[in-house]
Amino acid sequence: MNNAQDLSIISLVLNASLLAQAVMALLLLLSLLSWTFIFRKWFAIRRARSQTENFERDFWSGGDLQALYQSAANSRHSIGALERIFESGMREFLKAKEKRLTDPGLILDGARRAMRAAFQRELDVLESNLAFLASVGSVSPYIGLFGTVWGIMNAFTGLSNVQQATLASVAPGIAEALTATAIGLFAAIPAVVAYNRYSHDIDRLANRFETFVEEFSNILQRQTH
Repeated sequence: MNNAQDLSIISLVLNASLLAQAVMALLLLLSLLSWTFIFRKWFAIRRARSQTENFERDFWSGGDLQALYQSAANSRHSIGALERIFESGMREFLKAKEKRLTDPGLILDGARRAMRAAFQRELDVLESNLAFLASVGSVSPYIGLFGTVWGIMNAFTGLSNVQQATLASVAPGIAEALTATAIGLFAAIPAVVAYNRYSHDIDRLANRFETFVEEFSNILQRQTH
């Protein structure tokens, strides 16, 4: 029973060397930040998907584009990403119409550039913190491995003061060292899974945004003629 207590996770962490404890603390901090970004990104992507579906339903229901634009312009900071893209393109289109531009190509190019710029801004927001998850997923195992190597070095260095080395004398030190690797994997695996999943979800949203830009550009092109 005492051996089990001595080899518990808490005991291993408390009995580890100062550097190993610092490595474990860093990994736990990275894991905490990673889980914070994972949940925040999950809610953000879920909200973006819901807002996109709602706007696409309203847009393709055959409603008045001017009414949709006024609604989007009046609540620009609370609408979804796709609706902001639509609002940017429609605003540029109406400005060109007010200036009485006669070249349909110029009118359409201005609206499309505005939508492309808005699309890029929205994509940057959706992709925020993904790089951090990727970094945690790739770096954490190596940080944990560093703590493991240092712990094993200390374990074997301690054997120099022991006349007869046994498994019982080596096991605690090696277990302390391997704890750093376990914590590193604990931090890395969720970050990698979340990064891959969210990258896929954002790519699908980006494809929907691009498709809408092209389809809406076709609608504006028909209106210019």
